[in-house]
Amino acid sequence: MRRLTLADTERLRATPGASALLFITDRCPVGCRHCSVSAEADGAGITDWELFAEIVAGIAAVPELQAVAISGGEPFAERRGLSHAVSVLREAGKDVVVFTSGYWAPARPHSWITRTLSQVSTVVLSTDRFHPVGAARPAAAAQAIIDAGCHLIVQLLAEPGREPRLPGPLAAVAGATAEVNVITPLRHGRGAGVFHPAPRRRCADFGRCPLTRSPTIRYDGTVLGCCGEAVIAGGGPAALRSFAGERGQVAAALRSLRASPVLRVVGAHGPGALAALPPFAALRETRYADICRACWAAHDSAEAAPEARRMAEGLAATIPETIPKTLPEGRHGR
Repeated sequence: MRRLTLADTERLRATPGASALLFITDRCPVGCRHCSVSAEADGAGITDWELFAEIVAGIAAVPELQAVAISGGEPFAERRGLSHAVSVLREAGKDVVVFTSGYWAPARPHSWITRTLSQVSTVVLSTDRFHPVGAARPAAAAQAIIDAGCHLIVQLLAEPGREPRLPGPLAAVAGATAEVNVITPLRHGRGAGVFHPAPRRRCADFGRCPLTRSPTIRYDGTVLGCCGEAVIAGGGPAALRSFAGERGQVAAALRSLRASPVLRVVGAHGPGALAALPPFAALRETRYADICRACWAAHDSAEAAPEARRMAEGLAATIPETIPKTLPEGRHGR
């Protein structure tokens, strides 16, 4: 089993078809004030087990997929679903990356957690001042993750006037072995009321969006063209969504969304490249709250005008399969 570093995950995410996100639940017992998907303790989870099992089997059967990230909500709040997904994906030879708050870590984790971690390549542990005191146990979680042999990435928020650093107990446990990934706060979900909004920008001011190469499969069968939190939570145009009701439909949905000319251009060049085309002229001077809204507007333009879609397809056809790492890109949390 490979232990994926942060650089490994970014390389896989930049490779079309190499990675995907399995969004396993909208439930989370922690209730952070800045949650970007507004997950709740009583949030929705897996209710149609047969459908979920078909989705996981479908993901496992996609040959080009090398790595699958599992997120939520809090994945460990879905014991049966997480255990099943990790086992099936590992059996299929996929590398598994799990995102968690570490709330599940008492002094000695339950045996099912230890078994699950033993099949996971990498764990991304989120910790910051917004996690309620006592709700998350990052030091204990880090110790369990390291003991299981997983590679550990600790995810911290970048905040004005605060230096991102590991809390003392966590630093003592993981400071010598964990990678640290500092991310920009996301103004979605409850986070929209916590962080000051960024200045609105024109399409040309955004960089490329790496999330367009990370499709998401929700536990309810919804397949999404990216892993942006606003899209996962239900925002954005219909063109970003498909549905898989059984395993054979998963690969087809992923490949269809991957072929989207608007997503390909936004992922390779940013929405400004589309705004420069005559049929997308309405996008040029409009200012958007974030790159997601700019991308959604580009999708709406492509759907409204056949000429816009044709020109987007022509530009997408010139994009190589692998995007050079030297291109600037937008900052995102996942």
